[in-house]
Amino acid sequence: MGKTIVIASGKGGTGKTMFSANLGATLAGNGHKVVLVDMDTGLRNLDLYLGLENNVVYDVCDVLNGVCRIKQALIKDKRFPGLFFMAASPRPDDGEITPLHVKVLCDKLSEIFDYVIIDAPAGLDDGLAIALGGADEVILVITPEFSSIRDCDTVSMTLREQGITNIHYILNKVNVKLMKSGLAPSLSEFPREITERIIGLVQFDENIHISTNMGIPIVFKKDTYIWNNFKKIAARVEQL
Repeated sequence: MGKTIVIASGKGGTGKTMFSANLGATLAGNGHKVVLVDMDTGLRNLDLYLGLENNVVYDVCDVLNGVCRIKQALIKDKRFPGLFFMAASPRPDDGEITPLHVKVLCDKLSEIFDYVIIDAPAGLDDGLAIALGGADEVILVITPEFSSIRDCDTVSMTLREQGITNIHYILNKVNVKLMKSGLAPSLSEFPREITERIIGLVQFDENIHISTNMGIPIVFKKDTYIWNNFKKIAARVEQL
């Protein structure tokens, strides 16, 4: 059986979807069979970040509502052997989908894939609760901003209150110069519960914005420092 990892964040703009796309591509590059599932219903972007928006026929809601089979909604990313994608619905959820529906889907996908990576909606709402239905692990993406730290801490406490303890963190958009100069929060200003569970850092780089606009995960180009960031993160994810 494979493992389901939910990628979430306390607020929008942390780079959660970018991280999901590149983690999936990196794990696939390591020889794993991976499926990326976009559960950010109504505000989907993962298809754009992967450059697969023109390949979408069926989406995850079609699968959960019985409109199509799982196989019909899976899109293969030919650039990364072993990487597949399932799109989110362009329409907001009407309340018919529950965490149990998602758990059943994740259980079925876990029979096929080594990793099921779910790109969840940002913040705390019903969409996150639904996306967490099949979660084995949760990775919260956080940036060195006080608002991001506060929101991430709030989400973490809420998840623990719900009995979810397998929580890890990624620090994204890291600008070492700003952090050292005091113009951005340093790690000493993060809650201890977060710093003890950070499994990787991704440095700020304008090329990441370029890659997402072009629909090409930045790890497609190997042997860069960003690629190395993701290789280290993937190695830690493999040990979770």
